[in-house]
Amino acid sequence: MTDNATRPGVIERLGVFAAGPGAQRFITVLIVLNAITLGLETDADIMAQWGPELHFFDNAVLAVFCAELLTKLAHQRLSFFKDGWNVFDFIVVGIALAPATGEFSVLRALRIFRALRLLSVVPSMRRVTQALFAAIPGILSVGSMILLIFYVGAVLATNFFGADFDAWFGSVGRSMFTLFQIMTLESWSMGIVRPVMEQYPLAWAFFVPFILVTSFAVVNLFIGIIVDAMQKQAQTEAQEMHEETHEIMRESEAIHAELRALREDIKALTAARKED
Repeated sequence: MTDNATRPGVIERLGVFAAGPGAQRFITVLIVLNAITLGLETDADIMAQWGPELHFFDNAVLAVFCAELLTKLAHQRLSFFKDGWNVFDFIVVGIALAPATGEFSVLRALRIFRALRLLSVVPSMRRVTQALFAAIPGILSVGSMILLIFYVGAVLATNFFGADFDAWFGSVGRSMFTLFQIMTLESWSMGIVRPVMEQYPLAWAFFVPFILVTSFAVVNLFIGIIVDAMQKQAQTEAQEMHEETHEIMRESEAIHAELRALREDIKALTAARKED
């Protein structure tokens, strides 16, 4: 009877400890160290000398991660899965627990995904990630627009230059890949545009506007959407902190009012006793 009564208290304390700043800082250090050791495991010379130690550390870190998640799961129960970050951590650690022998040996390389837990543990990274998710609708809109521009440009480039430059513009697919390379400004001048201009002197009239539209205008739209989402995220967090501060102040005022009333009652009771 006593054990059953104390278990909820122990689970509660462990859950609070696992979610506390000290435990999260320790987890952050382990994630960074584990990411470094996973990188070291790709070196054959290092593995020949320190292989068993690195494997032991890797398994120890995985055990700590599992203990953390099990503690949170026992404390929060089904509400654990209502938090997207908890689900993210659960999936990342679950991948690490998958069999990594035989046909599944390729899954061993997926252990590096544990480094992505920094996105959920480090508050600044978490804010940026939340802002990116909030920007997805706008990014999809801009992405649809740039895909349309690429398709139109690919059809035009195939019709204009496909006859003489089959490797670059022989089909719509090849043209889209070539235009993507041009958009990234990777060897676009000497590698593609100038050879095309030797056959078509006015080809610059197609490529220059395409670069201006895609490389500068549309890409800047992506940046603007992400920056706007980050600003909204910061404003939302500031508003939540403001509301929490007001709530704390209201509770503090209510406590002060209760204390004043209690003092008045004590004074009245003391005065009544003196009269008696």
